Amino acid sequence: MTISEKSAYLKGLMDGLNLDTEKAEGKLISAIVDLLGDVTKKVTDIEDTTIAISDELDEIEEDLDAIEDYILDEEDDEDYDDEWDEDDFDDYEDEDDFEDEGFDFGDEETTIYEVKCACGNVIAFDEDTLEEGSIICDECGETLEFSFDDEDEEEE
Repeated sequence: MTISEKSAYLKGLMDGLNLDTEKAEGKLISAIVDLLGDVTKKVTDIEDTTIAISDELDEIEEDLDAIEDYILDEEDDEDYDDEWDEDDFDDYEDEDDFEDEGFDFGDEETTIYEVKCACGNVIAFDEDTLEEGSIICDECGETLEFSFDDEDEEEE
């Protein structure tokens, strides 16, 4: 029997006894049964709230576990990357083979250049784009061309 059922049972017993609520004993028993009813409602509300909080905490714990697993996996990957040495790559004849396999090496020293377009957009690009000789502004569509004439004159 739940606490709500017990409280209702006591209220029914009191009503069934036909107690005179005008006398001191009847008033006392009636007040006690009313108090038990109020306490029962509060306890039931607290139980419902506790269950809801417990469910939320379980969900938060699952989310934190997922975040922890993700972070630990990244740290494991970084530790694993540090263990590679050049002998591991002897099977590949040139760098293009690495790209086909999906390898991305961020340890290469790549110079990043920036140019400001007439529209005010700042465009970042690498040496490959510089060697191509031009780049298109993604804001206004203007083609920006690069010239190596000054560099050739300095070398002579």
